[in-house]
Amino acid sequence: MNKKGITTREEDYSKWYLDIVDQADLAENSSVRGAMVIKPHGYAIWENIQKTLDGKIKEHGVVNTYFPLLIPKSFLSREASHVKGFAKECAIVTHHRLIDDGKGGVVVDPDSKLEEELVIRPTSETVMYDTFSRWITSWRDLPLQINQWANVMRWEMRTRPFLRTSEFLWQEGHTVHETKEEAVEEVLWALNMYKSFAEEYLAMPVIAGKKSQMEKFAGADDTYGVEALMQDGKALQFGTSHDLGQNFSKAFNILYTDKAGKQQNPWQTSWGVSTRMMGALILVHGDDKGLVLPPKISPIKSVIVPIYSDSEKDKVLQYSEKVANQLESVKLDNRENMSPGAKFNELEKKGIPVRIEIGPRDISKKGVTLVRRDTGEKEFVKVKKVANRVEEILEDIQNNLYNTALTRREDNTHKVSSYDEFKDVIKNKKGFVKAHWCEDPKCEEKIKEDTKATTRCLTEDGVGNKGKCIVCGKECENEWTFAIAY
Repeated sequence: MNKKGITTREEDYSKWYLDIVDQADLAENSSVRGAMVIKPHGYAIWENIQKTLDGKIKEHGVVNTYFPLLIPKSFLSREASHVKGFAKECAIVTHHRLIDDGKGGVVVDPDSKLEEELVIRPTSETVMYDTFSRWITSWRDLPLQINQWANVMRWEMRTRPFLRTSEFLWQEGHTVHETKEEAVEEVLWALNMYKSFAEEYLAMPVIAGKKSQMEKFAGADDTYGVEALMQDGKALQFGTSHDLGQNFSKAFNILYTDKAGKQQNPWQTSWGVSTRMMGALILVHGDDKGLVLPPKISPIKSVIVPIYSDSEKDKVLQYSEKVANQLESVKLDNRENMSPGAKFNELEKKGIPVRIEIGPRDISKKGVTLVRRDTGEKEFVKVKKVANRVEEILEDIQNNLYNTALTRREDNTHKVSSYDEFKDVIKNKKGFVKAHWCEDPKCEEKIKEDTKATTRCLTEDGVGNKGKCIVCGKECENEWTFAIAY
């Protein structure tokens, strides 16, 4: 832990992020390179995210299931672009037994080599769709809509907690449909579900739209993404929805007999979000004191900190318990091994939305002192009004966090008409940049090589917005959003 406290954003933004992960007790590095231990406070936030999203997914008619962690290596090679997209990130199981090396250690038993090597899932399309080929035989079996909450493994070279780890947690939905139109409708439903969740629960304004062919999911016809702007002007993608067309149904021989008695390949989608959202919460809302949590996703909405001397202890604690009984999702912090100041510091680092201070002066005036995490503002409130006032403050914090992030995004969204202007904005201002692009991969690659910026998505307001490509000057149909991304 950084004994000097949390590094400021201005001093070192990357170190600031890692300090919050550490000092807010969200996660720590494990003994496995690139994998993290998610600590109780961090996991409680993830559980709230999971619970809320799971409800939305089930309301749509999707049911939960679970598929194996290990996938036969041959499955990945059935869809050519899919295996190409994931080949460099796959971890492989080759043997199934260890034996004593005679020196107090163990070695791999050479006689335990697997007949077929197994891939630790980087994503579940292949293992699921092999199963779908047996589940689906008739139009009556469609639509098939399933989801799983699971862990995946992608052997990342450079890792950072939550943002990019070798192992992470996620949700992945997979659906199968009779027609392309039904599949596209499902893709857009998932995209809008992620967008509304980000804005309503994470207080995070986002843009959403189609990804370029270079940036799309390996094996998809089209990919749609949800993007948020971080405080350092970089973009973070944390939700994607894929139109898989018939690519996987053909590769895995998924066939159904339609109403006319003819065999058809169905149309498929997949969509998912991950613990990357935890990183986005820090990068969008955090300040130099630590994490700042939107109330709707915070595991604890408020914490009561009693302040007393030995002679006043019983009186203050009894009063504090009465106040706690009036509130929902509140914790009474009556630990005796920490001073009130140390507790305040801890609560600020963990991002708890409201702190309730109760001391002898508050009791004498029959009230409490409320402190907002987002602004630090304090106010005295009479006991009989505490419950209502806390609810009002929580709602106001949620709205304030969203509006602050929205203003930041709007102030850092730039529209350019030339490549020189584009390069200047990326270098000196960062943020989202709207520019016309001809959709030629050569121009896209040049932008990436020159500036490190990539296409983030084609938003609805960019579709049909004609102009000239900032790189080659060709007439183009759409205006795309670019940014440097995590």
